[in-house]
Amino acid sequence: MVRSGKDRIFDALVVALLAIVGFMAIFPLLFVVSVSLTPYEVVVKHGGFILLPKEITLSAYKHLIHTPAIPKAFYVNIFITAVGTLVNILLTVLLAYPLSRKALKGRSMFLFFIVLTMLFNGGMIPTYLVVQWTGLLNTVWAMILPTAIATFNMLIIKTFLEGLPNELFESARMDGAGEWRVLFQIAVPLAVPSLLTVGLFYMVSHWNEFFQAVLYVRNKDLQPLQVVVREILMAGQSEVDVTDKPLPTMTMQMAAVVTASLPIIAVYPFIQKYFTKGMLIGAVKG
Repeated sequence: MVRSGKDRIFDALVVALLAIVGFMAIFPLLFVVSVSLTPYEVVVKHGGFILLPKEITLSAYKHLIHTPAIPKAFYVNIFITAVGTLVNILLTVLLAYPLSRKALKGRSMFLFFIVLTMLFNGGMIPTYLVVQWTGLLNTVWAMILPTAIATFNMLIIKTFLEGLPNELFESARMDGAGEWRVLFQIAVPLAVPSLLTVGLFYMVSHWNEFFQAVLYVRNKDLQPLQVVVREILMAGQSEVDVTDKPLPTMTMQMAAVVTASLPIIAVYPFIQKYFTKGMLIGAVKG
């Protein structure tokens, strides 16, 4: 098929537009990484703007690793991300599976009240009081349990399970399988693409945990990485050193940003195909 001149011009414009958008997305990342790898004296010499480092040093990362708050925050992030994601997926599946069965009595009513939470919520103060009364303040569980189930993620899994042939479940029950066995040996293995998609959502949310940590956690030893990185960035913007600790340099600030972002960036390419597949299958009922 011969393409016309207008089609070629249109394709060229699309490619140019995508190239511009891609550059706008890559530019901040390249700037942050370049500054973090450049000696601070060179950064100051160039007015704080380094796009491609000519001299590479890891001194900022070494200094960051030896900062006591960073390793502690890193361990907190690993815990809330690993344990929190497992708790999220387990509870989300336990809610999505019964709601995917049309024989469930009151199914429409349950769905109505659950979906309603996507539009309205109790608010910050009532949520804080619930966390306080349940004894979760100043614990890592305050960053996990209040958001244990996300309605949007539950709907993705529910829709996926609704698309599975009901004959699979009926034949398993005829062979003597109970509901727990049907769920974990039939439904869950078939729903792996959607589970990986939802798991990615939960994992990114936990790794970037900030708001709940600021609200519910006062213990410095339990603060996640994003809160510590923010403190480093805010301290670097201060013009006066009001403490006995040296202010972090710009290279250390950028190194902190890279350290907080690198794990998610490294994991995402390995589950990207499941992410796309799970979104398409779970979002549209087949």
